Amino acid sequence: MRPSDVTDAVFAPEVPAAIASFLEVPSLLEWAEAAAADLPSLLIDHGNCELKAASTALALLHRYAQHEQLVWRMSRLAREELRHYEQVRKIARQMGITWRTLSASGYAAGLRAEVAGNDPDKLVDTLIVGALIEARSCERFAMIAPLLPENLAKFYRGLLASEARHFQDYLNLAEQIADTSIADRVDELRRAEHRLIASPATQIRFHSGPPIACNVVPIEQASRV
Repeated sequence: MRPSDVTDAVFAPEVPAAIASFLEVPSLLEWAEAAAADLPSLLIDHGNCELKAASTALALLHRYAQHEQLVWRMSRLAREELRHYEQVRKIARQMGITWRTLSASGYAAGLRAEVAGNDPDKLVDTLIVGALIEARSCERFAMIAPLLPENLAKFYRGLLASEARHFQDYLNLAEQIADTSIADRVDELRRAEHRLIASPATQIRFHSGPPIACNVVPIEQASRV
């Protein structure tokens, strides 16, 4: 079941077909417009997301070291996410944005709350959640890129391929590790993701929902925070 307020939305043309098919529900343009007007919050939260993604990959690698394919894929993914974090920090510095502490959107925590408590279901659910987060990130890069300054738009478009690959890595690992088909569980977790991405938000974050009275901080003010 799709949220009623996003059924008329469409995916950006640059979103890979596999991502659009997996997500089923696109982000609302209102999010992209508000995010493009608050680049400090967008970039800082994006950087935080990259760092958390690296941490998640390393935690999986450590906890499930018996899964050979998982170890190698998560090791590579963690390195790429850390590189992306460094790139975001560099772009923010070039734009005069001072890094500051931001609260999380609640999106990832909301998805993690749906994860089963015990293995092997816990691992499979965690990998599906990883696929959903990477897929949504890819979709949002494509959606917001046309609204951004040229250097940032080029960077975000350059991330599309890696995010799509990360999505596929997570999904393939979930399918390999599960004893049975994961299709029903993917549907369940995808519905949870739909609810979270459609939930109105009062602050701009990379995975926040459509904005309501967002508190936009101009770049020139953020640089003095």
